[in-house]
Amino acid sequence: MSIIPDVSRLTLDDPGPEMHQTEIPDDINNPTDRYMRKLKLYANSIPYAIESNARMQDMLDFILRRITQCVEAKDFEPGLIQWDSMITYWNMLKYPFPKEKRIRLAKLYFHIATTPGMPTQVMAVCADGLSNLTRSKKKLSIDDMRLPWKPIYDILREDLFLTRRQFEYSQLSWCMGYIADISRRFFHPAAIEEMLSTFLPGFNGTNLDSVLSSQYYLLTFLPLTHPQSYLPMLCRLWESINSYMYDERMLQFLSLLAEMHVDPTISDPTRIYDILDDEKSEDEGRPKWKQDDYHAGQTWPGLYKEVGIFTEHEWHLIMCKCLASMAIPLKDAGSLTTGPMADSSSSFEIGRLPKANWRIPSLAKLIVYSIAPDGASAPPSSASTPWYTPMTSGVSTPQVSGSVGDYLTVPLHNWEPPKLYLAGSKALDSLARLIASTEHFFHPTNSGSWTSDLTAFVKYIVYEFNKRWHEEQLSDCKTPMARRLTREMKKELVKCLRTVVLLAIFSQDSSTVSNVQSALKSMSCMEPDLVFQPILERAIPSLEALVETQRTLSVIKALSSIVPAIVSRDIYYPGAKHLITILQLLVPGIDLNDPTKTLCTTAFLSEVSQYIMFGDVTSSDSSGASDVDISLGQITLDDGLEDTMELSHEAEDALLRDSTGSFASWVASFIRRVIQLLENLPEEGPDGSAGGTTEVQVVDAVTGACSQICVHLSDPLFDLVLNMIFDYASTNVRSNAVRAIHQLVECIANAHPEKTLAKFLPFCAANIRTEIEHGASSVRTTSLSLPLPSDATLHWNLAILRGCVYNDGSALLKYRDKFLSLLTLLRDKTFSKRGYTWSGKLLSSALITLTHTYPIENKFVNPEQWNDEEFQRNHHLYWGKLFEPGEVKITWHVPSAEEIDFSLQLFRELVEPAMTRLDLLLETSSRDAIWRNDFCRYLSFVREAFTGIPTLFKEFISPDVLQSMLASSDIINEIPEMIASVEPLASGFCLTDPQDARYKYITKLRRRFGEFLHAASLSLQRQGEENTVDAVQMLICSIRTYLLEYGDSKDSYYVNSDQYNSEIGVARQYAGQKVWPRAVFVRRARFYHSCRLLWNSIERARGPLENSLLDDVVEWSMWHYPSVRQSSQSLLESLTSASVYDGLRLRALPVLYAALQPGTDDDRMKGALWTLNLSSFGRFAISEPTLVPEIIQQLLGCHHNEKVLFPLAFFKLGDSFFQPSIQNCVSTVTDTCLSSFSEPCYLIYDVKNTALDEALLALKSCLSFKKSEDSITLRAREKRIERVHLMNEEYNRMTQAVLEIASDTTTHWRYAIVAVRVLRTLLRRDTPTSPSHLRLFLEKVCDSDPTMRYYAQRGIMKALRYIKLRSYCRNPAALALFSPINPLRCNIPIQESYSTTAEILINFRSRVPIRSSETPDLDNIFCDTLHQGWLAWSGTLAAYKLPHGLKSTFEWESSSAEALSCLREIAVDADFWKKLSGHFAEENHESTVVQDHISCVKSIFQVLGDEPWNLLKPKLEMLLADQDKNKQRAAAELLAGVLNGSKHWPQEAQDQIWQWFTPYIKKTLGQSMQTETVPIWASFVEYMFHHKDPRRLQPLVEHIVEQFESMDYNGPSSLESVKVLALFRAFYTELEWKFTSWSDSTIERFWREVHSEHDDVRSHVAEMMAFCNSIKWRPKPTSLDVEAFVRECREVTNDTDIMGICGTYHTSRVIELVDNFKVWREQRLPGVRAHQSTYDRVGIVVCRWLFLSVHSTDAISAFDYILPLMPELFRFTEVHDNEELVRHANVLLVRMCGVAPPRSMIGPLLDAIFSAIQTSPSWKVRLKALPILQVLYFRQLPLISESEVNNILDVLCQRLDDEVVEVREMVGTTLSGILRLSPRRSVVTLKDRFVKLAGKIQLPDRVSPVYNAAVRQRHAAIIGICALIDSFPYTIEKWMPGLLTTVMLEHTHDPIPISTTIHRCASNFRKTHQDTWHEDSRRFTDDQLAALSTLLTGSSYYA
Repeated sequence: MSIIPDVSRLTLDDPGPEMHQTEIPDDINNPTDRYMRKLKLYANSIPYAIESNARMQDMLDFILRRITQCVEAKDFEPGLIQWDSMITYWNMLKYPFPKEKRIRLAKLYFHIATTPGMPTQVMAVCADGLSNLTRSKKKLSIDDMRLPWKPIYDILREDLFLTRRQFEYSQLSWCMGYIADISRRFFHPAAIEEMLSTFLPGFNGTNLDSVLSSQYYLLTFLPLTHPQSYLPMLCRLWESINSYMYDERMLQFLSLLAEMHVDPTISDPTRIYDILDDEKSEDEGRPKWKQDDYHAGQTWPGLYKEVGIFTEHEWHLIMCKCLASMAIPLKDAGSLTTGPMADSSSSFEIGRLPKANWRIPSLAKLIVYSIAPDGASAPPSSASTPWYTPMTSGVSTPQVSGSVGDYLTVPLHNWEPPKLYLAGSKALDSLARLIASTEHFFHPTNSGSWTSDLTAFVKYIVYEFNKRWHEEQLSDCKTPMARRLTREMKKELVKCLRTVVLLAIFSQDSSTVSNVQSALKSMSCMEPDLVFQPILERAIPSLEALVETQRTLSVIKALSSIVPAIVSRDIYYPGAKHLITILQLLVPGIDLNDPTKTLCTTAFLSEVSQYIMFGDVTSSDSSGASDVDISLGQITLDDGLEDTMELSHEAEDALLRDSTGSFASWVASFIRRVIQLLENLPEEGPDGSAGGTTEVQVVDAVTGACSQICVHLSDPLFDLVLNMIFDYASTNVRSNAVRAIHQLVECIANAHPEKTLAKFLPFCAANIRTEIEHGASSVRTTSLSLPLPSDATLHWNLAILRGCVYNDGSALLKYRDKFLSLLTLLRDKTFSKRGYTWSGKLLSSALITLTHTYPIENKFVNPEQWNDEEFQRNHHLYWGKLFEPGEVKITWHVPSAEEIDFSLQLFRELVEPAMTRLDLLLETSSRDAIWRNDFCRYLSFVREAFTGIPTLFKEFISPDVLQSMLASSDIINEIPEMIASVEPLASGFCLTDPQDARYKYITKLRRRFGEFLHAASLSLQRQGEENTVDAVQMLICSIRTYLLEYGDSKDSYYVNSDQYNSEIGVARQYAGQKVWPRAVFVRRARFYHSCRLLWNSIERARGPLENSLLDDVVEWSMWHYPSVRQSSQSLLESLTSASVYDGLRLRALPVLYAALQPGTDDDRMKGALWTLNLSSFGRFAISEPTLVPEIIQQLLGCHHNEKVLFPLAFFKLGDSFFQPSIQNCVSTVTDTCLSSFSEPCYLIYDVKNTALDEALLALKSCLSFKKSEDSITLRAREKRIERVHLMNEEYNRMTQAVLEIASDTTTHWRYAIVAVRVLRTLLRRDTPTSPSHLRLFLEKVCDSDPTMRYYAQRGIMKALRYIKLRSYCRNPAALALFSPINPLRCNIPIQESYSTTAEILINFRSRVPIRSSETPDLDNIFCDTLHQGWLAWSGTLAAYKLPHGLKSTFEWESSSAEALSCLREIAVDADFWKKLSGHFAEENHESTVVQDHISCVKSIFQVLGDEPWNLLKPKLEMLLADQDKNKQRAAAELLAGVLNGSKHWPQEAQDQIWQWFTPYIKKTLGQSMQTETVPIWASFVEYMFHHKDPRRLQPLVEHIVEQFESMDYNGPSSLESVKVLALFRAFYTELEWKFTSWSDSTIERFWREVHSEHDDVRSHVAEMMAFCNSIKWRPKPTSLDVEAFVRECREVTNDTDIMGICGTYHTSRVIELVDNFKVWREQRLPGVRAHQSTYDRVGIVVCRWLFLSVHSTDAISAFDYILPLMPELFRFTEVHDNEELVRHANVLLVRMCGVAPPRSMIGPLLDAIFSAIQTSPSWKVRLKALPILQVLYFRQLPLISESEVNNILDVLCQRLDDEVVEVREMVGTTLSGILRLSPRRSVVTLKDRFVKLAGKIQLPDRVSPVYNAAVRQRHAAIIGICALIDSFPYTIEKWMPGLLTTVMLEHTHDPIPISTTIHRCASNFRKTHQDTWHEDSRRFTDDQLAALSTLLTGSSYYA
């Protein structure tokens, strides 16, 4: 074959783009490990030399030295925080972090973060640092580093649950959980037994908080590497708990285990002994448990069990949870709500822990990593959602004898289905079954909130599978070959998911479509031959027709998903030949009238074009496709679904080669379409954008795609495009497309700047000159306005010219004179705002292009390969090429000397003269509109010039300036050495030598620019006229340029980061991908370059000039025009958020405070307030302790301004269009600041942490220290001590100042409240409370303002609580953690037995503790909280001793004596209690007691004892005597406060209180209690018994119990009963399982009232039955010992109920009910009196009880009660005269199905439902039972065995012969759902039976006595046939065409209901197959299609 070269491509003197050779330091150029090799790749990717590794390691050591010094000096804030940020910046540079230093720094961070009392910010910083250091599993493993778990747990345990007086709380629990999650893989596996011994005793199934917190500890701390000891135990716990939150965390945990343990070596027990155990906490043991049951054998085989690492029993539970997770509604009254409703009883503290990951990704990972060849393989499936393969039935055909049902079920009884699994994998088989069961819900017509979850599940399944597949292809994969994924599995997985994905692509929900796109992309990479063709067959007809917009969008998105399969020759070789067809069909997708379609189309084009070259290869090849045999041969149907057209690669190449000949016509049509879109844009607005946001997005997307295409055009095609665009641009002027033409020209300039400039520049320059000569841009304007039509041509050409200078500055040098001349003209002759603005932008663009370092090309192959002739001839063979990092060669633009000289020439000849004119303008005194215009246009020009040179010169900070910067830093009270700074690094700056004349010139000119800006600011501020606003705005923009345009400002690190991550996301084909499109590596190189630029931009010089400009901006932020204030505030936010000008905030704050003084102009004051509202000012000041007093005092001093302009509701936050009142501004700023104001606490400096000291020494030992370093540490420590002293002084000063403000009667009430809030926060636990501080709260608690009282009460609570803490916390660490040691608290050693638990529970009722001896035992202690002893004991019981009889146990600290004296002075005063009780008794909207009121009183009495009691008692007696609701509430609050406060008083004092109160109990909580006060006293009882031993409140207990037992619940009115029961319910719900010893007698009493006349009473009966069953639940290990429980969970069989989840407590009562219901049913009253029947009353009680049970944590136990009652529950549903009973029964039956029952319960449950279906004489019961069967089957599908499925089919087939047509049709609906997931051969067999039955039954005459029976039998057969067809809604089985077109058609005209059933089935068939009819129709012959058309419509619908 001869090749004729394409001479048209040859050019003279075309060496191609210059490749810059980078000089790499020797220690990087000769890498020794993988991390150095990565660094070398980065060094090679940029065009300048980077620093040597040795130098950067020295820098790292310096930073680490500073960190150690900070820690040693305890300079955590600000020292450690800022030096940690330097580590973050250093890591961005990609230098390797030595392992030993990484380990030691990580340990240091860990111990800092787990030091009690550490400030939360420091803790968070160290947690993030720890995360970054340990993120890579390759860099650090447990062999390298171990960490202790106990420090985290100790803090978490103390902080998680709050006391009732603890209203201020932090993120400490979340932070500890985060650290535990990071550190878990470094916890030693030898600690597992100790962890279990610590966590499991706290697990109490009767209390959800204890369940969830214990589970959190278990799943967060337990090492994942060796779960063999505890995994069975965790699964046992899981299956016994009904909780959605529990499920979510458990699924996340199991997914991590499944992923980790595909490698069997990880769990090898010998590893435990190989790992060094060097991080054991002091109080941590290493119990040695017996391990013989799971450590047997020498060779460790891994954790593998029946399904992955799970048993089949565990796997079925997992799959049940998976199915429930999809949250698919079945119109079943919320059967999935039982778990979430059970969770509602958890407290908010559980929400303080880190949330579990979303369960959908967890489930996907869990399933994928459980897939393995672990079963017999079924033959390959032919269906898209395969289940079982049809097999030949060996059963002979029976004869019709007996009932039709018997005839239909004969073959189903004796099957023993073989255990075959899809692709030989049980997990994959389960997944296929799950997908099949949910298939219907993927269809757009059945979409809803669940569809997003379903498609997300599919997305994550294929993502995880693809990830695992590629992991197992690596040479270092440790998964055994026998456990790896197979090709068959991959193929079957894609087949399994394909149909549902193809259904969901047409969804209108964006998240669903996004999920589907992601799934399709992965699937097309896995099995492109299974996915590509179906997508194409849907796409091409839709794109050709363009009928339905939504369908068109869907197929375009689907095509975007399979781009890799279309263009990549490695992924799918045949795909590329279809590309040109798709491209041609997508041209109409560029449509301004349909923005969404345009965005989808451009996304596709952008992705395609980064993989291919657009070039005609046929023009360079004379042979073409005719030399290759490309006959397709016979097209066959592979199982009727895939067309297999096997062509050789040569044939495919020939077809593709031919198709490239169409590129030219496509490119031309595409460009014409783009131009057409530009022409139709709406007119541009004043800001230059055409239309709204949507149009801007469309233009950006189109030009983005166009740019990518232009880059990849061959030379001939580029010339074609260039000429087309030039022809259009040179012959048209469109005022509506000026911005768009600029972007379009940028596209071609980006691809070929030389050609573009040569084509456009002469033309544009000539036009611009002509236009200016004829008056364009001659009308002076300085503000945004619509451009004049006469200026359109100028703007058009300016836009084109700007686009031309977009890329490669060297191309511009050729035109330097012409360009300079043109810019001079534009500078002098453009007077309109758009004219001079665009002229300036042209200059800026040119300078950026000339002076910046950037990649100049982005092709899909390297430049040398692109220019290679062989590639040009055969580029189609390289499409989709992916690169290794080292293969990519990038061409950069590096400014040459000529480009730099040209740039400086532009400054000399253009910018300097403009600056001279500006100087003259500033000296002019008359400033009219002309002056303003000249000022704005010249300044705009100068500003744009400096905007264009962010990297022209490198800034160096002189020592003097650096010294002044350190002295005036925002980091105050710190030694200079501890203020972090950076040294400049190489990053592509042009001028780096300060001695260079060019450097001196540009820096001098820039300084001149800054000096002018300052002078202009001063001048304009003095002038202050309205007509200078535009000039001021231009000035502020110019200051922004001067201060911020440097380094990465035009190549932003953050923008590059987003773009890099975006490109990675688009290009990623699988997780862990190492090869990428070249564009990704080009973007990565640019990103790395921007990292280095950012490093140099972190810190900017702040000399006198910069300080002046910063001061100017602060002044402008308070100017009298809102627009100027907004611009200035925005600039200030940018300056501070970037943190480049350290010291700005401290400079600004005094100026801002000065503007808040009396007499200040309102506008200025507002400006100051809104500036303070910026987080970088207000929050900075409030978080810096030494600055807090000033800002607080300044804000509180603003009450002098009372001007109100608008109500608060009418202003928009910020300094914008509505001008809010000053007071509302102050309110907003105050709230912003106070939200960041936290209690000062410096306990951390007194906390000793030995582990931290050791970690510090370890890090120091690997660093070198000079002698001078010691003095730095010493000075840092001294400065820190001085700083803390200063901060304490400032806080004391502020406290006094705020106290004065709060006490001042002239202070406005709103400010007084803020002052009290501040004072409350200022209460500290590290210093004693001052008397004046406490006095203010005590005075304000009696204030007339309720808000004031609210904050004052909380102040009292906090102050007195802190006195208690300071008195009884044994050390600063305990005080920091709020962990006091109560002198009465004791730990009693106990025996770990059931008898101990029973004794303690019995004692709560039977024995009041007595002070018998000094040694505490079970007889003489109180036990307020009891969670241990339910599952296991820890060996000790925490309890309280009895107090002394006469003297107080508590002695308060002496340093608080003055505060206590103050408290005594005020509180031991009758007037105080009179006022306080009066306020409590005020009318409010509370219907229950207010906890704050109680806690306030409790706090006082707890501290003062009974001193105030006699003063309060008369007031209390008065309130108790008054029956007013509010007085009663006040009495309850005061009483609860006193009684709770007296808890630890001397026994005699307590007895006196109770002696007084006991007589009142019977009256207040008995006879006199009114209905409206019941909630008050019920909440009083709840408060009293919360976490309280009931024996402390014995009189109250006795009264409540006695009332309950003696009450007549059948009296004339239920009100008295309700009073008693409300108190009793409050009593038992707060006691929880401490109520156990009352439960039997309570149930016995309640049982007598089960048929009470009063509904309220019966409701209480139901609640009590559910409650007692819950608290009586007990696990059943042989002993309450953790080791025994964990071991037995491993050893016992699945049938053993070790968790005791079977309900037994009510068994006798249920049996009694079953017998009694028969009697009561006979006695039932008819009609309207039915609800009075015992049957109905008890029925509703039973339904309520069981409903509560299935919505509780122990829901599973309810099945033992439901089963015997099932027949009666079904009977409840058919009563026709009691809707309430029917409703309750229906809801219960459905909700029951949402709870996963024990596997052993499935059979009996089904039998109970079968009984209702088969034997119930009521057709309504049969009709109700069928949907219950459907719901149960769907919800618990994984638990139902195949034999049980066959039993279901038997029952349904029998009921097809039901006499009632509604029942028959419901049977058909149920049957279709069941068949969908049944063995295929049962489908085939039933099909034969149904067909034969339909044929056998002959219909006699209507008058025949057997006519109805015959119709019924034939109807049964037809329903069965329809059920078969409906069971495959989206596929066509082989038997289906015949069934539809013969049997169904034959009976179309049969009598009703047969014909209606057939028509309904046909309608469903039509609806579900219309989307896939192009595939499905191939299953039918032409005759069958004609017959089918007749069946469906009576005409040829499908033909």
